[in-house]
Amino acid sequence: DVLDAAGGADIFRMSPARVQITAGADALRCLCLREKTRVMRWYADCCRTPFANTAASPHFPIVALIHSFIDAEAIGRSRDEMLGPPLCGIYERSAIGPLPLNAPASPSVGVFISRASKMFGWWMRGLARPNPFFDDQTNAPISPPRVLTPSERATLERGDA
Repeated sequence: DVLDAAGGADIFRMSPARVQITAGADALRCLCLREKTRVMRWYADCCRTPFANTAASPHFPIVALIHSFIDAEAIGRSRDEMLGPPLCGIYERSAIGPLPLNAPASPSVGVFISRASKMFGWWMRGLARPNPFFDDQTNAPISPPRVLTPSERATLERGDA
């Protein structure tokens, strides 16, 4: 399942060089909420399941991967053992149910500083590449982005999708 009882999902930010798509890459599709966007949302075309968010550039060193696509158990570890526990929670006001008692706190300044330094380190070490969502030769997305129409965005924002 992608969403928990409160309507949220765990999203793990990691360098693109650490992401390996082992099956179904041919079913990945990309959409953008607006024409001039900086964020691409990736999903599996076969089941319309969200997969990840990336920047519109393959040089940005972060992939935000939806938790349900991280197969930590395949190597005999839990997600928290492999990636560490969640650092913070965002968009709590959008919850459709009560948050779990062990839900992480809202982000602090320290979390933002830690994220920025980690991102800078990944960028300095060249960990934006390889990026499984972009062609290495052309830097183009592996799937042409589909831009949502205004009516599709409105439907999505209402939660009817």
